[in-house]
Amino acid sequence: MTASSSRCTSSTRSWPGTWTSSCRRWSRPSARHSSTATTAPNAQPELTVLEVLTRATGHLQKHGSTSARLDAEVLLAHALGVGRIDLYVRFDRPMSEEDLARYRGLVAGRARGEPVAYLVGHKEFMALDFLVTPAVLVPNPDTEVLVQRAVAIARERNGPMRAADVGTGSGCIAIALAHYAPAVEVWAGDVSRDALDVAQRNVDKHGLAGRVHLVEGDLLEPFPGEFDLVSANLPYVCGEAHLPAEVRAQPATALYAPERGAALVTRLLQSAPARLRPNGRALLEIDPAILDVAEQAAAVSFANHRVHRDLGGRERVLEAWS
Repeated sequence: MTASSSRCTSSTRSWPGTWTSSCRRWSRPSARHSSTATTAPNAQPELTVLEVLTRATGHLQKHGSTSARLDAEVLLAHALGVGRIDLYVRFDRPMSEEDLARYRGLVAGRARGEPVAYLVGHKEFMALDFLVTPAVLVPNPDTEVLVQRAVAIARERNGPMRAADVGTGSGCIAIALAHYAPAVEVWAGDVSRDALDVAQRNVDKHGLAGRVHLVEGDLLEPFPGEFDLVSANLPYVCGEAHLPAEVRAQPATALYAPERGAALVTRLLQSAPARLRPNGRALLEIDPAILDVAEQAAAVSFANHRVHRDLGGRERVLEAWS
């Protein structure tokens, strides 16, 4: 490759560090065209949206992302201030230095293992948009199984209900339940004040301040009265578990629990019957690794229990009732 046939530079056409620079072939104008040529020999075309997206995808794949293309698209849409679908009609448009610099920072964060939701500040759950910060767990699609069952229970009751959501975090379970089951009034609690601040912002965002009430404290202690439903996505990870970087980046107090991850789940199963109304239900998200312990605790405290599987076919939600 010679200087007369192509040029490699560190301009906007190359990504710093581990992004491979790209060389666009071009030829100098011939003598017979030199009088009308307007492009300076050293000018470098800007990267297009598609080129940047392709490089970002490859970069994230090399850093272990299992959803590199999706991550790259979500981050690029955020950097440009457009919807993901809008990227497809912008593929051939050049990116400005400002947008490219913003996108570089987002991709670098994702390559370090930061969750996409933290980088863009929100996450979709149950077709609703939730504000997300590093103070809360990122809403997980598998948790939708719990909400879907809770909504089904509410519709079967076909009347007013009181629900308690323990370890609410961002408030996604409580808010989604209240949104899809208008007859349910929800109390949502957490031990983290920072998490409750995020939950309050989400309650306000979805216009549910009159039906979702936040309380601070341990498990069911701060909740008033009795309930028809108790839901919970408590810490259930064993401290020795090997987790992906994007999971480890989330708050440890919302992930890990003693006794192989089962301590809080068993405590809630022990205390829930005293706070449930007749025919009340408990719905707890669990790790399949603690299913045996959770089922033993449910068998002691409740007359009946069953397990619902998540999107990947794993035992994920324990339902118990008497």
